[in-house]
Amino acid sequence: MYSKELNSIKKSNRLRKREVFDKSLIDLASNDYLGLTTNKDIFTKAYERVLKEQYHGPKASMLVNGYSKIHQEFEDELKKANNFEDALIVGSGFLANLSMIEALVRKGDTLFIDEEYHASGMVATRLLNKNQVVIFKHNNCIDLKNKINQTDTKGRKIIAIEGVYSMGGDLAPKEMFDIADETNALLIVDEAHSSGVLGDKLTGIFDFYSINPKENHIKMGTLGKAYGSYGAYILASSNIIEFLLNRAKAVIYTTAPSLFDTALGLESLKYIQKNKETIKNKISTNLQVINDILGITSNSLIIPIVIGDNKKVIDIQNRLKNEGFLVGAIRQPTVSNAIIRLIAKIDIEPFVLEKVCKKIKGFK
Repeated sequence: MYSKELNSIKKSNRLRKREVFDKSLIDLASNDYLGLTTNKDIFTKAYERVLKEQYHGPKASMLVNGYSKIHQEFEDELKKANNFEDALIVGSGFLANLSMIEALVRKGDTLFIDEEYHASGMVATRLLNKNQVVIFKHNNCIDLKNKINQTDTKGRKIIAIEGVYSMGGDLAPKEMFDIADETNALLIVDEAHSSGVLGDKLTGIFDFYSINPKENHIKMGTLGKAYGSYGAYILASSNIIEFLLNRAKAVIYTTAPSLFDTALGLESLKYIQKNKETIKNKISTNLQVINDILGITSNSLIIPIVIGDNKKVIDIQNRLKNEGFLVGAIRQPTVSNAIIRLIAKIDIEPFVLEKVCKKIKGFK
């Protein structure tokens, strides 16, 4: 029934498919930034923690009887580590963005959202009235200011940005936080790709910019990246968290997050806090390799290498697979120009990273 559309996707070299990759390939494609998905000690501790509970499945939504001590313990550790007043765990980052945007943007409010905000946030905007959504140019503070000044907002102003953008690996400028304060706006920061990677305490962009969370700040993070698990969380004032618990459909009407995944996230958080100096040193070392070989300066572990041709980017990915390396080949509509998305994961030894960087440079 969709053969014409599929043929069009195939002709433009944009066809996506699932693939079980050869486990011998060196992973430079995933969001497992710290390599914690292979840490058996973290896995064992999470498993043992779940075994202590009477049940191992969440059973129901958090507002029925699906909320457990494991959920509560993780929320407590998250708000302590990130210096936020309250926390709420959610089933996934997609659900977290749906929860925040659908629930927080009320009648009369206006959402100002970065044009490169995650697809989950863009999907959530479709649940709002069109006149409530203003899209501003990526990381462009001047455009954001102009659009706030030009928009007649009767209610709240809400700004949505990411700490680190998933395809470009670029950081939101600190001025975004200043604009939120100056305009008395709520600021939603999606820290899916910055939590565990940025900052002195490795808690993300708030930490990186030494910003102490305020009443108008809302932070979302995921467990499926640096934390090596699955799920997400929202950090905010107690007032906002309580509101989300009572208004966010993606929280109220979904089963509570997996106990094991939550326990795994909790153990990963503890591990990161305990080993932050070692982790920071490894991040710094790998980013220096990227700079030395590819001439790319980055604060995140996401390294986009613009190729610009869909066929060529797939060819480069395949050539690297034949050499034993797995990288991402990202095409439209995810990005405007095809890129090789290289992840400088810290479980990759510097000499291996240097080798693959030189190969990419040669293939370009």
